[in-house]
Amino acid sequence: QVQLVESGGGLVEAGGSLRLSCAASERTFSNYVMAWFRQAPGKEREFVATITWSGDRTSYANSVKGRFTISRDNAKNTVYLQMNSLKAEDTAVYYCAGGAMAGARSPSMYAYWGQGTQVTVSS
Repeated sequence: QVQLVESGGGLVEAGGSLRLSCAASERTFSNYVMAWFRQAPGKEREFVATITWSGDRTSYANSVKGRFTISRDNAKNTVYLQMNSLKAEDTAVYYCAGGAMAGARSPSMYAYWGQGTQVTVSS
């Protein structure tokens, strides 16, 4: 079973940047589609971005397109989320997830989840 551990969250001013990392425990990391989701207080968990096994295709929520970039390094069993031009509405707990279906945007399509990392953007 894949274990995922996120890091890199924190407090940043609006307009700033953060890079989240998600390290996987298994050498078979490259077998999984990876994604980032986020959940703000009182709201449902929402899709942010996803990347295919090889990293050749990515997909983003409209709310982050052009500001966030998902990438992966299969040699390091790690997926990243570079977040630029952060806004107060990006404040949430960010989760990485692993699954089998490329392009999936529903949390139910991902079997493996990290514990989450808090991102707080001050306005």
